[in-house]
Amino acid sequence: MKEVRIGIIGCGIISNGHARTYADIPGVKIVAACDVNETKLADYCEKYKVENKYTDFRELLKRDDLDAVDVCVHNNLHAPITVRVLEAGFHCYCEKPMAGAWVDAKLMHDRAKETGKKLHIQLATIYTPQADCAKKFIEDGNLGDIYHARSYGYRRRGRPFVDGYATKEFNSKYWAAGGALYDMGVYHISRLLYLLGNPTVLRVSGQVYQELDMHAGRKAESGFDVEELGCGFVKFENNLTMDILESWAIHAGEFPASMIAGSKGGLSVYPVSRNNPNSIEFYSEISGYPASTKLDVGAEHYRRSMIDPSIAYYDNPQTAWVAALRGECGWPGTADIALNTMFISEGIFMSSALGREVTADEIKSGSKSLYIRKQETPFGVINY
Repeated sequence: MKEVRIGIIGCGIISNGHARTYADIPGVKIVAACDVNETKLADYCEKYKVENKYTDFRELLKRDDLDAVDVCVHNNLHAPITVRVLEAGFHCYCEKPMAGAWVDAKLMHDRAKETGKKLHIQLATIYTPQADCAKKFIEDGNLGDIYHARSYGYRRRGRPFVDGYATKEFNSKYWAAGGALYDMGVYHISRLLYLLGNPTVLRVSGQVYQELDMHAGRKAESGFDVEELGCGFVKFENNLTMDILESWAIHAGEFPASMIAGSKGGLSVYPVSRNNPNSIEFYSEISGYPASTKLDVGAEHYRRSMIDPSIAYYDNPQTAWVAALRGECGWPGTADIALNTMFISEGIFMSSALGREVTADEIKSGSKSLYIRKQETPFGVINY
């Protein structure tokens, strides 16, 4: 088995999750790590036994013994660092969302094509037995002509930092660009785009909100200026539509499941949980009678995995990434889906600001770069 050697840029909360996943994949080694915070960097490298430490990512990119680089920094640093990674000749795995603005994500997407390097965005909900089941149901024609989808994500009170977890940068437009839509909405929207074949957007309307009270001290410390609730409506080509509701905080009961509706049948796609591991329900008619079927996703996934071990490559995005780097499976192609997800999110933000529906052309022409051009660090200033 070919050893896959990884460099990681950013040693925060997300990066720790990546490191734990890599540790469970045979033949993967984190060779080098980088963070501008030396204390955080030292703790990370000690915890995961990483031998080579860098505070300046540009020095890490001078190495010639890496197969790929994993970018785990704040959203508005994704584009400048990912572009540097690709230009340095490395394949790149980047955390979600793809960037802070569609135009920045487009830059990443284009640079990957220009350099011939693989760009993979961490869209975890695509890599589940649940998504595999839904995709197969659709491809086998069980839904007929699909005409509407619903992307829902619910937290009753789960805003980063102000509600007690994560860091204040999650709540900052300067670092993160967006809130609930970029933090969690990207998972739900991208999963539906994947299942629907990544359709072309025509128009978007939406509204974002920040209405609920929060801890005054933590609000002041974080400068909370992103949305806690985002809602939208998307019109695609071929008369396909999608409605979106994504909450960090709301005075409301749990939302319905995300769903896909077709002329012959429909799917409810529930969040995966210990209490509901299979989380797919199929709706159809039998002899004219409305019927609902709960699918045993787990049992079928296990059976197929025993027959074809390569199915396990797609159990999570990092496993698929490593297998693709080794040439053991096809390229996941998540950059296209992540870019379209960014396009929809930007459309919602733009519609909210303008107070009206926006067209695809308006989103393209109105998208403004948000990536950070200059970063002050303890060792000096980085100009991107």
